[in-house]
Amino acid sequence: MPINLLDPLRQCALEIGQAVVEHRGRGYSGVRDTQYHLDLAADEVALRVLGGAGFRVVSEESGVSGAGEYTVVVDPIDGSTNCDRGVPFFATSLAVMRGDELVAGLVMNQATGSSFEAEKGAGATRDGQSIVPSGQTEVGKSIMAFSGLPPRHLGWAQYRALGAASLEICLVADGSLDVYGVAQHSTLNPWDYLAGLLILREAGGVATDYRGEVLDTSSAVVRRPVFCATPELLDRMVSLGAI
Repeated sequence: MPINLLDPLRQCALEIGQAVVEHRGRGYSGVRDTQYHLDLAADEVALRVLGGAGFRVVSEESGVSGAGEYTVVVDPIDGSTNCDRGVPFFATSLAVMRGDELVAGLVMNQATGSSFEAEKGAGATRDGQSIVPSGQTEVGKSIMAFSGLPPRHLGWAQYRALGAASLEICLVADGSLDVYGVAQHSTLNPWDYLAGLLILREAGGVATDYRGEVLDTSSAVVRRPVFCATPELLDRMVSLGAI
């Protein structure tokens, strides 16, 4: 197992970016609902690179494979519809866990090549530069993003629905957004948020699940998380209830 956990993640993300180019626009694979041809191509790369590096892999596309001390929870392409349709906001999300401990994460925007990274206890970066959240504490001044459609106005200044959870969490981490969370009946799986969760924490942001569920898990479960720039903003979002 490499001492630097991020090196194989970087290699994996780079190779995925190259592999999906020829599959964009091909549409659904027909293998399972909402799975694109590009998802299969990306997953094949992830299994090869990460398995070859000695990781156990938990992938959105292919489940659990391999064995090892470290597990990488993978969304090979987060924002598959954006990718297939040509919307330049989609990512590879890679989170490393040692048992129940989240220890490293990388989210690469495959449309731009920009990369967010973190290791536990070492801070978070975007393209090698340290990042911090906005520091916003007030809902009324917040730029929010959601998975799903909020049923009511929560008093935000503006909101977005960008279609790639891992990247949207990272935009809270670097101060571009103030809040990202689920709305209505939407949920996220760990492969959607784990890498972004560590990056947010290491940048100084905070997160929780609206129903009090544990977020740090590699199991194929659903969660209803919210990610915020500050504890004050998180407390306010929780007090508003599941949105």
